Amino acid sequence: MSEYKHLFQSVEKHRELIFAAEKQIWENPETGYREWKTSAYLEKEFEKLGYTLVRAGNIPGFYTILDTGKPGPCVLVMAELDSLLCADHPDADPETGAVHACGHHAQCAALLGLAAALKEENALNGLSGKIKLCAVPAEELIETGYRETLRQKGIIRYYGGKVEFLYRGYFDDVDIAFMFHTTGGKHQFYANRGSNGCIVKNINYKGVASHAGGSPHEGVNALYAATLGMQAINALRETFRDSDHIRVHPIITKGGTAVNAIPSDVKMESYVRGADMKVIIEVNKKVNRALAAAAASIGANVILSDRPGYTPLINDKNLLKIAERAMKEVAPADQVAITDNWGTGCTDMGDISAVMPAIHPYVGGATGTGHGNDYRIQDHENACVNSAKCQLLMLHMLLSNDAEEAKKVIEEKELRYKSKAEFFEAIDSIIQDKTAVIYNEDGTVTLDFAEDISKKEE
Repeated sequence: MSEYKHLFQSVEKHRELIFAAEKQIWENPETGYREWKTSAYLEKEFEKLGYTLVRAGNIPGFYTILDTGKPGPCVLVMAELDSLLCADHPDADPETGAVHACGHHAQCAALLGLAAALKEENALNGLSGKIKLCAVPAEELIETGYRETLRQKGIIRYYGGKVEFLYRGYFDDVDIAFMFHTTGGKHQFYANRGSNGCIVKNINYKGVASHAGGSPHEGVNALYAATLGMQAINALRETFRDSDHIRVHPIITKGGTAVNAIPSDVKMESYVRGADMKVIIEVNKKVNRALAAAAASIGANVILSDRPGYTPLINDKNLLKIAERAMKEVAPADQVAITDNWGTGCTDMGDISAVMPAIHPYVGGATGTGHGNDYRIQDHENACVNSAKCQLLMLHMLLSNDAEEAKKVIEEKELRYKSKAEFFEAIDSIIQDKTAVIYNEDGTVTLDFAEDISKKEE
């Protein structure tokens, strides 16, 4: 460990700054594309350190670049600004219900610590290439209705912050990317093979209102249509292959307005998650068929709105090996686990991994249930300081010796898309808005629930 002692000391020197940031952001949680206070706080702290920032402008977030002065690859390091919603968490914002029940505040603190360490004298000695540090918004895929309003206004095109930044060209110069996500569990550092992607669904059942007691026969109950739709989805579950890691979990966000009126306008949200985009698209077609058929069965209708969520994450194998070496310099070997397991959650880091070598490992230090009302950071040293140390060491491993390791990662990369243009064409093919039931004049019914978009993925 003595070989890297000077690097670790450059982080430890800023322990007070790191912990202050963790506390500040924990106490001021904001959900995706609303993180104005969090972004402003970090912007101010970065500028105090001497960084010149490029701000996203009409959404929160920023990036900055350090140039080593020697030619080489550009490595991107990110942290996420947004919180979750968990109103019954004791530290949730009493007005919004927002709380950092997934540890993004600790990520931001670690990124600030990394930024401070990189400004220490001789911090870039022996390195080649560039380092891009980025505070990115909107990783938690929540409040999709709000995000759709931003999309309709032309403020964003994509619900996830990383894919939005990618679309805007902020990562056009990047060759490799990584970020460390805070987690609980028994290990100080952990990584797996990858995790699910998803399609985001907004579902609006339309019926006919009538008096629930006096004339229910004159109505068409949109709530019953919605519950039939959920039952139809449940009946499909045995057709999902275990190896595809499919998850479908709809919720009703509007179930009616008055107990004495037949509900005519019912709204649902859901994801269709899975380990492969082609499979996700095929399962989504099944789900849409079930939702549309449920509406038709009782004379209702349904508007199906599908949006790209996140692409499955596939961690780059060579980057994982470098990360494991770095982790074992920071933590005991038995506190590090790199496994072939598959995660069934989703992250927009998957979109990044689709177009460049990327990894999304985890750093321990949290306790409680992720996204739950008992989640908090227990081991601040590991979650924040050790995280910054490991990320700093990774940068040095990648960019030392004329960026030998980084060049190897780039040369041996295995990506799912040949270009960003091909990637965006693929995910844009998911977008659809359809009134899914057509009642024909001859009394027949046509279901129009999806075009055959799987052909576009081939």
